Amino acid sequence: MQIDAVDQRIIALLVADARASYADIGQRVSLSAPAVKRRVDRLRAAGVIRGFTTVVDPAAVGWTTEAFVELFCAGRTTPAQIGTAVRRHPEVVGAYTVSGEADALVHLRAADIAHLEEALAGLRAAAAASVGPWGLGDGWRTGVDLGMAAEARAAAPGARVTAESAPEHSGTNNHEAGADEPDQVKTDGRRIVTVTRGVLRVVDPATRQVTGRLDLDRATPWRGSGAHTLLLHGDRVLILARAGVHPDPAAVVPETATSRAAIPDGTRLILVDLANAPTVLGTYRIDASLIDARLTGPTARVVVRSRPRLAFPYAERASDAERIAANRAVIAAADVAAWLPAYESTAGEQSHAGRVGCDRLSQPATWSGGSMLTVLSFDLTAGRLGDGDPVSVAADADTVYGTGQSLYLAGQRPPVDQPGAPRWGRRVHQQITDVYQFDTAAPGRPRYVGAGSVPGWLINQYALSEWQGHLRVATTVDDVQATRSRSESGVHVLRREGETLIPVGAATGLGRGERIYSVRFLGGVGYVVTFRQTDPLYTVDLADPAAPRVTGELKITGYSAYLHPLPDGRLLGVGQEADRRGRTQGLQVSLFDVRDPARPIRLDRWHVPGAYSALEYDSHAFLHRPETGLVALPVDDHVRLLRVTDGTIRAVGTVTHPGPAGAVTRSLLVGDVLWTVSDAGLRATDPATARSLGWLPAT
Repeated sequence: MQIDAVDQRIIALLVADARASYADIGQRVSLSAPAVKRRVDRLRAAGVIRGFTTVVDPAAVGWTTEAFVELFCAGRTTPAQIGTAVRRHPEVVGAYTVSGEADALVHLRAADIAHLEEALAGLRAAAAASVGPWGLGDGWRTGVDLGMAAEARAAAPGARVTAESAPEHSGTNNHEAGADEPDQVKTDGRRIVTVTRGVLRVVDPATRQVTGRLDLDRATPWRGSGAHTLLLHGDRVLILARAGVHPDPAAVVPETATSRAAIPDGTRLILVDLANAPTVLGTYRIDASLIDARLTGPTARVVVRSRPRLAFPYAERASDAERIAANRAVIAAADVAAWLPAYESTAGEQSHAGRVGCDRLSQPATWSGGSMLTVLSFDLTAGRLGDGDPVSVAADADTVYGTGQSLYLAGQRPPVDQPGAPRWGRRVHQQITDVYQFDTAAPGRPRYVGAGSVPGWLINQYALSEWQGHLRVATTVDDVQATRSRSESGVHVLRREGETLIPVGAATGLGRGERIYSVRFLGGVGYVVTFRQTDPLYTVDLADPAAPRVTGELKITGYSAYLHPLPDGRLLGVGQEADRRGRTQGLQVSLFDVRDPARPIRLDRWHVPGAYSALEYDSHAFLHRPETGLVALPVDDHVRLLRVTDGTIRAVGTVTHPGPAGAVTRSLLVGDVLWTVSDAGLRATDPATARSLGWLPAT
């Protein structure tokens, strides 16, 4: 196939951060998210994009009580680079270059050697057991992860705007009440806060004027941060940046590698006060990748993932057994600092650096030593971010689900090596998802309370639901031998006993030969959509956790990638129409009547041939106003307004933004005015007629 300049830029951005969303990439290449997706799908179908690997320079810092540690670096590491690597760690007393085999000598101290040795022994043992001939995880070295009910406001600093004083307004389309999710735009009814292209803007919806602006590149010590999202509480906004990667000049890579090694910039957080002109109160940076966050009351909990900084030797001609032995030797020599992420926070002219402590680390029964999950907690009413009060678990996850009481982290177990397989050959994925639960009922630091597992893999956070002390999990189990034709899905129910989430019931056998495309749990009922050629919508009775059962099924063409509850026993599905062979035919919105669990029926559908909606992978793009039946959803680069009432779907109009950066990504309501957001700016619209009321360009 022919690859143009835009394809090459997209490939470069995916190599830098394969977890970047289509919208993030679109901002960098001046395309809409659907346009980026179509190009990525074409590149994948043509075999251009097959996988990613990276090399990370080791974290060369020991951690023992009053010790001198010899430092050995990978590649041609200069004294300046060594100094930069160790300078930010508070445990380091000094670092010196020396002659001989070692590259440097590091002098350091730690307070609790007994706990340190215990944690280090466990990390080494777990990593040694799971390391393969090409290292931990998917790469030949451990690398960057490549692949993101309103609370009453307290009368405290940062929470002066009260719900009573704010006009009626919509919020982020969150999964659960009491657990606000980060998004690119937030409103409290008194103001609209957005962040696009590294600039924070505050808009007064009453006057339709920009009242505040903050260039984050100039206001913080960082430049060129990745995509930004927001959490808003009162007069305080927390900005979360998914930082990118930059080339590592000291890394050694094989001659056949297609890109240079990369090292992480880390997750970056910025606390801004909005009481007057937007002002930065503090910043926080940690050597870990951002997964997600939740806000309950004034407490923001940010989940990050880190990989151990271990440099495994590259031995192309060695046998698997020899590679594994060499890699285990690297692990055996590694200090605990290789696993525990370092952080740095600032407040005005003050700064503080540290590392997640061994006493904050939990080790579940099943873990590989190949990654670390850390939950950070920040009080947005405080005047600074502090150290984040970290809590870590030696595990891996890529999905965050939160309620007002609990935080769950879930992820499929990493693939394992096939002995004797080629270096770049396909690895076998384990058909198990691990789930880790934290108690977040009280403000401040969460408490790790237990873990469990279910067969299969998750589609997204909507496959998880906590209800009456039980966790429901919907998964698909694939046929890992050859084909998906023998796959099936199910809903599993877990209950915590002690430190274990134990299975108490399951309804399996859903959609044989298909996979899950969407899930929605509503009280004691679950709705599951599977698809391969047709779209069965299953209703699952979960009233008895020990005996869940399928009660109804509706087969139609196409699929729903997002399900949204409507009043009066209705369910709205947004996805793709498809022909009888499963080939997609464009956007489809379906209105279901699910009042009778045994007989779900479709009342109406709205179809746009050849179109696509970002809502298929981004639930925050959806807006619904139950009082009027208004639905706003992105269709290609625009937003289409629908009216869903009396069992029908009726088109109202289209909202567009000008220019190549005008792909509309968000919609919100303040009073009776619809606001839409893109990189080009914000538009105010009459939601009843789709008539434009005003345009605010992003400047």
